[in-house]
Amino acid sequence: MFEFGEFLMALLQIIWINILLSGDNAVVIAMACRSLPPKQQKLGIILGTGPAVVLRIVFTILIAYLLQIPFLKVAGGVLLLWIAYKLMIPENEENHAVGTGGSLIEAVKTIVIADAVMSLDNVIAIAAAAKGNMPLLVIGLVISIPLIVFGSTLVLGLINRFPVLVTAGAALLGYIAGEVIVSDPTLVAWVEHDAPVLHSVVPFVGAIAVVALGYVMARKAARAGEAEDALGAVQADAVASDATD
Repeated sequence: MFEFGEFLMALLQIIWINILLSGDNAVVIAMACRSLPPKQQKLGIILGTGPAVVLRIVFTILIAYLLQIPFLKVAGGVLLLWIAYKLMIPENEENHAVGTGGSLIEAVKTIVIADAVMSLDNVIAIAAAAKGNMPLLVIGLVISIPLIVFGSTLVLGLINRFPVLVTAGAALLGYIAGEVIVSDPTLVAWVEHDAPVLHSVVPFVGAIAVVALGYVMARKAARAGEAEDALGAVQADAVASDATD
């Protein structure tokens, strides 16, 4: 059992660890919500953060078992690469036609999935600080929720003001995805013994690949949009000409 002083110290450690390790989570939350209407952005952050924290608690309870599943982190890393790529692609008119409700749901899904992948490493440190005391763990994570929400809101404001941060955020997620992949228990022994350079190379490859592919596909979508606009203008002129005749 913890004495009060030890309990308080461990609680502060959990809160601090969660804040330090949630910077990347704040980025993905902000990026996922950036395309929502302003009135729904805070709602998206709250709805996405709540389930994400619950998942983090569950992961902490089951972490010893989760880390033994072969290639789980590889699959998670690949999924995170896909999320980072999707966040690089601007929404088109079809996406807006889905309606704000659908967009909110998609934002929440993105937040929960990305946080689940990135939390596999984070919960190890948090569980160590809690030393098996589950009430302490839950209290620490619950207290951290408003801090994460505040951080996400701050990042979201910066993204809205400086759109280039979207690319930086996607690169960060790609980098984290690479780290997740090379730290998979099935690969980590081989990487450390035979190819330690992969610890440095793979994260950078992930970051560069996400940004490069996202840029190419965004440019392709922009050209397609310009072609559609040009075709629409020609058709409008033809209709106007027929009406004049």
